[in-house]
Order: sequence, then C-alpha cells, then structure tokens
Amino acid sequence: MHQNRREFVRNLGLSAAAVPFVLNLPSLGFANQTKRKQRLVIMFTPNGVCPWNFWPKETGAEFTLPKSVASLEPFKKQTLFLHGVADKIRGDGDGHMRGIGCLLTGIELFPGNIQGGSDTPAGWAKGLSIDQEIKNFLQKDPATKTRFGSLEFGVMVPDRADTWTRMIYTGPNKPVAPIDDPYQMFKKLYGRTTDNKVLASVLDDLNADLKKVAGAVSAEDRKLLDEHATFVRELEQELKSAKAHGEIGHKVPEIEQGVREDNDNIPKISKMQIEMMVNSFANDFNRVASIQFTNSVGMARMKWLGITEGHHELSHEPNANEKAQAKITQIDTWFCEQLAYLAKRLSETPEPGGGGSLLDNTTIVWTNELGQGNSHTHNDTPFLLVGGGLNFKMGRSLKYKQVPHNRLLMSMAHAFGHRVPSFGNKNYCGDGPLNDLT
Repeated sequence: MHQNRREFVRNLGLSAAAVPFVLNLPSLGFANQTKRKQRLVIMFTPNGVCPWNFWPKETGAEFTLPKSVASLEPFKKQTLFLHGVADKIRGDGDGHMRGIGCLLTGIELFPGNIQGGSDTPAGWAKGLSIDQEIKNFLQKDPATKTRFGSLEFGVMVPDRADTWTRMIYTGPNKPVAPIDDPYQMFKKLYGRTTDNKVLASVLDDLNADLKKVAGAVSAEDRKLLDEHATFVRELEQELKSAKAHGEIGHKVPEIEQGVREDNDNIPKISKMQIEMMVNSFANDFNRVASIQFTNSVGMARMKWLGITEGHHELSHEPNANEKAQAKITQIDTWFCEQLAYLAKRLSETPEPGGGGSLLDNTTIVWTNELGQGNSHTHNDTPFLLVGGGLNFKMGRSLKYKQVPHNRLLMSMAHAFGHRVPSFGNKNYCGDGPLNDLT
C-alpha cells in the first residue's frame, strides 16, 4: 500500500500541501478505515468551579443542567456528569501542582525544586498521562496509526516550564508543552514556511491538485476536499489579519507580574484552536487531542465578560462572597461555551468514510485540577464528558462516593480496547475501571 501511495502522489505530481488532505480520503483506499475511528479530547480549565452551579442535583437520566453548564442543552443526551470522582494522589507539591500534574497521570510528582504555596517543593510527574497511554496504544496498530498520534493545543499557556503549566506527559519527567500560538499549530499541521513572518499561501498548489485528484475520487470525497480547502483559506486569512494586528503569539508573563491586556484575545485564540482541532480529526491527523486553557493558578482577566479580577484571585474568595461566586460562575459558563462550541463543530462535521458525525466517535473530557478553588480540594474533581467516542452510556448524571480518579483513567483506556490492569498509582486501581459507565 505504501508503494501505491507513493506512485499515486508521483504520477499526479501532487504538492506537499495536498498530500495530507488526499491520502485520508476513503474512496482512494489509503485511509485507515478498517476500524472505527474512536477519538479522545481532554479539555482543561483551572482553579476549580462554583460547584452548586456546575453539578446537577439529580442523578440518572432525568436531570436539569445548572447555570454554568446550560450551554450543553443541545448535547444533553450526549453528556455525562461524573460527580464524586477524587484525585487521591498526595506527596510533594502544593494543591495546584498536584492537581494538574497528577490529574491525567494518576501518580505522584517527583521531589524537586519548584516551590509552591506553603507545601513542599516538587518536580514533574512520575508517569505518562492517560492521553499519551492511549495514543501509544493506537499508534502501535496500523489500522489506527495516524500522522501525529496526538496534538496538544493551548490557549494562553505561559511559556515558562513548571509544574503548574504542564498536564501532558510522555513518560516520567517528560512533560509536553502545548502549542498555544495558532500560527505555530497551523504551521505544524499544514507544513508552513519556516519564516513565521511570511504567510505564503498553501492553496495555490492545493487548488490545482484538487483538479488533478477530482477524477480519482468519489463525489463525496470531492465535497470533503472542497470543505478542507475552504477551511484552510478562511483560517489562513484570519491568521494573516490577526498576525498583522499583533493579536496572537504573545508570551504570557510570570504569574506574579500579572497578565497583560493581550489576554483579551483568549476568545479568538480559543475559536481558532478549536477549528484546527476539528479539522485535524476530519483529516485523520490524530485520534487524541488536548486543549489547555491558561494553567493551574491561571490569572486570566476575562474582561470580555466584564470581569477585571484575575481568575485565580477570584477562586480564593469564600462561598459567602456572592459577587465573587457569581463571577466564578460567569467564568465557568464561558469555559462551558467553549466546550459546547467544540461539540457543535464536531457534531456538524460528517465522519469521513463512516456514518454519523465526528462527535459520535469523539469523547471530550472537561476537567480541572481542583474541585473548588477556595478550599484547594481534590474531591469532586470536575469530570464532564460529551460525545460518543468512549462508548459510555451518556445522557446521565452519576454520583460517586469519592472514588479514585485512577479508575476513571483506566476506564478511558479500556474503552479503546486497551485493557490496562492499572494506571498511575496501583494503590488506587484495585477495584478496576468504573463498572457503571457502559
């Protein structure tokens, strides 16, 4: 098959820009179509949530969406609340550090010299994160192997490397920095020029190539190629405009220095990153992705919501401060709207070469390093799932009695057919995966 691919590209004289779009078209027979395309997205937001406006009061299939998550109403039947999942990992590091560093790894942090609040200093996590475990499993099988395996998106994540800014690990002491500049991600996906200041169009060659390929693919695939080309053209123009006005690619200063006003571009960057994630799935560049909004102890100032205080600052206000909790609810609502937008884009994008939509085969896991910011609790760690990728029974609100989150991480691996006997700290895996998700 690899020889046929090379011959196909050589005989038609396709440009490098066209190859990623073409080789995953179902009618050419090159795409990985032998297995259903299951996908996983991890979405991280920081500093806990306002719990009484986040968790449904009811359990089971009959529940009402609280204020913070009301934007998920169109996807209610594809949504799963897991209330009462606890990150029980302790050891070195402060609550925020262990919150984000142990969230997806399920294991302790190494001792280190990164000093947190009043707790002991710490280093990186001692193991890989569940998304990378699943990626490695998929990449070993030719039927599920993709170009990138996984993509790590960021939205205004500080460029400094410390435990508060990293949630993805490829192994012990091996954190992964998310790409939070949409231009850099665009370059990675579409093979852009090495000069970041010059945005040469990839579409000149691509449009000519589409005409060459048109006779070799089905009408459905021609439509898909046209959609890809339209997406790239629109995104390219948006990136040109944003770059010209200095609206993306800013570095975020250290937390103690505060966040510059250019964090006002967070809504725009969020949308651009989500669009590229959806397109990466449509092109089958990857089956696993993550999107990290700011960082643990994130101090974004959400002025587009009329909020001037930093997010972390607000999260420490007591429950009795109704004005502060109302603002936290606004912030949670905005984050949920990003999740709803991602779900919407996935739901309206047909599954290439298969039935249904991308959302039918993708599960988004929205999570956080804390249950609530003012107590730094790791109990009731937010885990809200949307979409059908894991084959869990959706449209439910479940409540547990502080079960270790390691069991949920195991469940996610098992949903891909990866029957791990444990994940992270084995002491919290003895009861196996959660048995009521399917």
